Amino acid sequence: MAVRLPRPRRFDVYVGLGGLLGGLLLWGVGLATRPHTEAYVFLPGRWPVLPPLLVMAGCELLRRTAPRAALLTGTAALVLDTVTQGNLVTILMYTDLMYAAVLYGPPASAHRIPRITGLLSLAGIVVPFAVWREPEALLLGVIIGVVAFGPAATGLIVRNHRDAAEAARLRAEQTALLAEMDRTQAVTAERARMARELHDMVANHLSAIAIHSTAALSLQDPKTSQEALRVIRENSVAGLAEMRRLIGILRDSSGDTEPVAAPTLDGLGALVENARANGLDITLDAAHGTVPAPVELAAYRIVQESLTNALKHARPGRVAVALARQDGGLTVAVTSPYGDRDQPSAPGSGAGLIGMCERVALLDGTFEAGPEDSPDGKIWAVRATLPVHDTAEGDTA
Repeated sequence: MAVRLPRPRRFDVYVGLGGLLGGLLLWGVGLATRPHTEAYVFLPGRWPVLPPLLVMAGCELLRRTAPRAALLTGTAALVLDTVTQGNLVTILMYTDLMYAAVLYGPPASAHRIPRITGLLSLAGIVVPFAVWREPEALLLGVIIGVVAFGPAATGLIVRNHRDAAEAARLRAEQTALLAEMDRTQAVTAERARMARELHDMVANHLSAIAIHSTAALSLQDPKTSQEALRVIRENSVAGLAEMRRLIGILRDSSGDTEPVAAPTLDGLGALVENARANGLDITLDAAHGTVPAPVELAAYRIVQESLTNALKHARPGRVAVALARQDGGLTVAVTSPYGDRDQPSAPGSGAGLIGMCERVALLDGTFEAGPEDSPDGKIWAVRATLPVHDTAEGDTA
């Protein structure tokens, strides 16, 4: 089975062709590197110079696709050129093969070839001088250094710079990828935060509108219908105000909008009064003191969402809201009667419980919600414990 040679690069073809033409030009005008009278010129004359030149030009075609094979073949051609009168272009092309073998060859060869050529250069200086004791003998090592070690060392330097540039490029790409991942995570977290804010701001009012509109449509009492329409209008106005405030936050590019959007625990009274107007019987026990802003926002939203769920799903009965400072944390508890209800309710998606759980998790607190037994019957309880310490100031709800 025939061995398929690699296809040479276009630049390598130009190098090989240029070297061949240059060598033929020197050969044509009769320029040689050595006279035929030299003792080691075993093949004098013009024609023996051509085979090493042709082989070296052919090796140039493989300088990048098969650099080690090209160097070994070129070394044999250089040895053959040494016993002829020689051609300067043949030697120049060999230096290029040495350079290419280090630059484009495997990493092991790239570090091994400069060491070998360096040792050969040193040996070419020491051994001939020790044998012949003549200063001219030192020129052999110098020639080896110029032809072999110099191009190999240059190739190693260029390769190291190229590898360093490639490593820097890869680090830049990794940095850009990490930055993009951080940006994506930040966008996702911000979208989740805005989704929680939008749900908590509007869900209460829309739930009340849905419940009272159902009551107005199902009952024929004009007084009851008028009262339901009044509640619907109040919640519609309040819901629109919340929506406008949220839209204003989104459009504001100043970046300092959180204090405007964040409610405080001082607004629990108004929140409870609004829930009472919507038909809930509520007791409020708020002994929270001063807490950090993220904890205050999370506690407010938990109470708000719990009252919304009570409005939609609880049986008639008393809803209890309690906030207290205990053991370095703020506890929030909202309980409501649990069971089948006869009055109209609004559908739920479960996003409220998910949002409450996320808010508590962001502050490293604990959260639980579910049915419980009590002396007054079965209740639905929402309980959260929010740590209150200095590091909470840097968290976001």
